[in-house]
Amino acid sequence: MRWADDVTELTVEFDAITDDRFGGKAAGLAELHRLGLPVPTGFVIADASRPDAVDDAARRFEALAAAGASPVAVRSSAVGEDGEDQSFAGQYDTVLGVDSVDDFVVAVRQCVDSIASQRASSYSGDMKTSMHVVVQQMVDARAAGVVFTADPTTGRRDLMVIDAVAGLGEALVAGSASPDHVVLDADGSIADHEVGDVPVLRADDIVAIREGAVAAAQHWGRPMDLEWAIDRDGALWWLQARPITTLPGDLNEMDSPVAGPDHVYTRCNIGEMMPGAFCPLTASVSGYAIDYAMQMTQVVARAQPRYENPWLQVGYFYGHMFLNLTEGTALSSGILGNSREQFSLSICGRVVDELEAKPPQPFLRKLTNTIRLTSHALSVGPAIRRLGSEIAGWAVPNGTDARAIFQQLEAGVELYCHVTLTHVRSSSRAAVAANILESTLVRQAVKDGRTAEEGQAEAMRLMAGAADVESALMVDELDAVVHTIAADADTARRFLAAAPEAAVVELRGAAGPGGEALRQFLNHHGHRGYRELCMRDPSWAEDPAGLGSMMQVMLHAALDPAVRGPVHRRADASGSRAVRVLARLARAGARGREETKSKMALMAHALKRGYRHLGEVLARSGRLPDPDLVFFFDRSELARVVSDGDVDELVKRALARRDALPYQDALEFDDVSVGRPRPIVAAPAASTAGDQVVGRPASRGTVEGVVRVAKSIHDARDVQRGEILVAPVTDVGWTPYFTVIAALVTDIGSSVSHGAVIAREYGLPCVVNTLVATQVLNSGDRVRVDGDRGVVTRLD
Repeated sequence: MRWADDVTELTVEFDAITDDRFGGKAAGLAELHRLGLPVPTGFVIADASRPDAVDDAARRFEALAAAGASPVAVRSSAVGEDGEDQSFAGQYDTVLGVDSVDDFVVAVRQCVDSIASQRASSYSGDMKTSMHVVVQQMVDARAAGVVFTADPTTGRRDLMVIDAVAGLGEALVAGSASPDHVVLDADGSIADHEVGDVPVLRADDIVAIREGAVAAAQHWGRPMDLEWAIDRDGALWWLQARPITTLPGDLNEMDSPVAGPDHVYTRCNIGEMMPGAFCPLTASVSGYAIDYAMQMTQVVARAQPRYENPWLQVGYFYGHMFLNLTEGTALSSGILGNSREQFSLSICGRVVDELEAKPPQPFLRKLTNTIRLTSHALSVGPAIRRLGSEIAGWAVPNGTDARAIFQQLEAGVELYCHVTLTHVRSSSRAAVAANILESTLVRQAVKDGRTAEEGQAEAMRLMAGAADVESALMVDELDAVVHTIAADADTARRFLAAAPEAAVVELRGAAGPGGEALRQFLNHHGHRGYRELCMRDPSWAEDPAGLGSMMQVMLHAALDPAVRGPVHRRADASGSRAVRVLARLARAGARGREETKSKMALMAHALKRGYRHLGEVLARSGRLPDPDLVFFFDRSELARVVSDGDVDELVKRALARRDALPYQDALEFDDVSVGRPRPIVAAPAASTAGDQVVGRPASRGTVEGVVRVAKSIHDARDVQRGEILVAPVTDVGWTPYFTVIAALVTDIGSSVSHGAVIAREYGLPCVVNTLVATQVLNSGDRVRVDGDRGVVTRLD
């Protein structure tokens, strides 16, 4: 709002306030009053530091008191306070319960003097401002509190948060009372409700607070922080309104369209390849490539006629990637030997009851589709062999013309789509053999009077022992580097004594065997790493701190004579001829799947280097404030950024997205969502009857040990030898820790997921798809992991 003429009034009615010249608190109350929300009677003292202002206000106070509108609250309303950029919450004084003229004069002067207080000065610096004062009749409150029309903690604009205490709200502000905490979904339903023995608010109170808060947020056109009180008669009064100044950018700004209101989305499977939240550029590159590859697979199987617009098979919500299971059922219902149950089991590790199968197609069409899809998957060998030369043929941009660099990168994205399609074909080949093997052995187990879990465990045993699995070989090489370091006591001592980043940098430049081994490892596998499909996250070659942390954990274990090294299992040759053939195909499929995933990571590594270079060119030219911001545009926006047009608004939005990413990364989701996925508000009510967490068996064996819960790769740096790693999901970046841990437990995953494959190669018991292990178990718990039955038991 603009400043108007000089203030001449000594006291001002709320009805007369039309801008923020009297401070944000007065402006907020005036707007609430105009909106028709009940506001306690009162007035504003304009520039209360003027000599005659207090005397005139005292006469107004006497009139209020005579009308029965006392005691009053005397509150600061400095210019800039409760504004759009800063709230100044608690920096200036408020005096409650004022019921005499003498006390009123003292209270007004106390508010005026607080403008020069040390706490206010340290908050605002040397900013000069005028102190106006709001005087309002106090509410004889049965309950009071605040309502945020967006969650200030998580940044979610689809939630409303109400904190309430009995009596006056001052106890809430002072932190002297524990409030009832109510979180409402966008539709007004209660998502979380933390209350004491006697709830402060009734159901109709919550409804009234929500209705008023929604009206205020719509009126202001932005998320609001509002104070309220409910009097002894049950009437709701509004005491303050200010914008929420601490929110990041909109967490949903870059959300993809929902393919259908009843479509079922999941974080399973894709959550392993792409864990956590990702920048918009990663969605526009890696997410686009995955969606393209999956759509093209549907086209091959005639589940859809042609490639459609992006975000049909993949969704991007709150910065996280999801698979669209509903679209996937079009494929499963059109081929032989598949079903809704088998399809959902292969993706989510369980039958997804929320998923409705597409109508089955005629037998002949199914037969034709099955032949087409099987041929597409099984003929992938030559395409796999060509990937290396195709990727090498694409040069990472190194010029200075931003437009030319962008066009080179667009060509790289096309190649990335081809590489990803080859990986999906390879993964299909692996999944077909693994699923047939598992279903065969489960049926046989049930027929023989055994349990389905025993059949699954038998399948896991037969799938172990695949030779030359890329991820396992990679860890073997890193393990060999660590043992080379361990063989030289002086080198080992220096490596452990240094900070992780310095240790790797020094060793990488050293002339001895350890340095040579590390350089060779990085030459072969430096493009791999945690979240390796992210355009922004560094690979191992670019992240010496992360690589060094893992190597130091491994080195401690290597120097301990009690530690066992990797225990690769040999392929089992038991079972019928058909079972042996299926097992051999499953192992070959796992090998091919890991090989193409490495090639996919290699292409992603090349692209991220190109985009990083583009960011540097744009920053040097002044188009971007810093190179990192390039990752917070999608590709269509980047086309505008490299042009000659004005980019100020685009840059502003990209900066807000970067602020939002840590908030997005902290969100957790159910494994399955119907319609637009929404984050979990409260921790899931997991059933742990008998201290057991039940998942899916993925690698046989039983072990007891101490839990290490690691919700991120950074948490895993604390893992100790022999601990049981409990994680939401693991990708290749976690694999080096497999040489240290005793077992693996994950929230999501399947028998062919990355963690399961490598756990089997290392002889580690593994339970996946527990859904809640990271929430139910704590670091330090002692548990038994039964990889045969898929059960984790907490021990006394």
